[in-house]
Amino acid sequence: MGNLLKVLTRDIENYPHFFLDFENAQPTEGEREVWNQVNAVLQDSENILLGLQAYKGAGQEIRDAIQNPSDFTLQERAWNSVCPLVIKLKRFYSFSLRLEEALQSLLECLTCPLFTPTQHLEREQALAKQFAEILHFTLRFDELKMRIPAIQNDFSYYRRTISRNRINNMNLDIEREVNNEMANRMSLFYAEATPMLKTLSNATTNFVTENKSLPLENTTDCLSTMASVCKVMLETPEYSSRFSSEDTLLFCMRVMVGVIILYDHVHPNGAFNKSSKIDMKGCIKVLKDQPADIVEGLLNALKFTTKHLNDESTPKNIRTMLQ
Repeated sequence: MGNLLKVLTRDIENYPHFFLDFENAQPTEGEREVWNQVNAVLQDSENILLGLQAYKGAGQEIRDAIQNPSDFTLQERAWNSVCPLVIKLKRFYSFSLRLEEALQSLLECLTCPLFTPTQHLEREQALAKQFAEILHFTLRFDELKMRIPAIQNDFSYYRRTISRNRINNMNLDIEREVNNEMANRMSLFYAEATPMLKTLSNATTNFVTENKSLPLENTTDCLSTMASVCKVMLETPEYSSRFSSEDTLLFCMRVMVGVIILYDHVHPNGAFNKSSKIDMKGCIKVLKDQPADIVEGLLNALKFTTKHLNDESTPKNIRTMLQ
């Protein structure tokens, strides 16, 4: 598969159609420095997901402590159960900050005015692949987090207990790890239904705001081109069959949904508007053609984490497809 290849000879509805090698792209010398920086972050992503997957929570210990407020042993057991979990939650939150920096480094490379978005993808496939891997991780993390209500329960108990013990002038070693400011930021992070996606959306919006000399289209065209690339790979058996693993198809679906959400947050008119450079009808159809249990979380992400779906300018048929 090698380089980025044009996969269709005709330009349907003016949307770019490309095949991007998400499995084998390797960095060129020009990409190497940024690729190394981002790779150092992505190397930890699987451990973060495993840690989240293994998160059991301290629900029973907390219930016992609340129901028996004068039993010091149960209070201590709950506290000792929650503290290691809070350290784990801090690790996840800290990773989101590293991911934010990595995303902005990639956006700087993939949107610089020297080349068009298509040319960037052709020349910097390895960076495009890393951008895709960040989105893939993000949606996987948020899908897992939504299934673990214990996270917010544990953290709320931790904050209540910290406040109570601070009033009692108790020496709390954990505050060296998670001080009040850190706890406030973590609280905002975990209050989000999809915290990693929110982090990336904010990072992309901030990137656009901070780079005033860079045309907005450089960023939004990068996102819409990536969405088109993924859509074509998914709907064209001739190309999707080239992947060595079926997991790459789900990877493409997650990436497509991720870039749509980012586009919807960054572009003033969003992704669903008729003027959007993303073929939303085609993207949703591609998802709906997959088994329902595989794409339910992705369709929900489009429904509940986008910004403009319910705008009056969104065509009724698009809204109907997502109902």
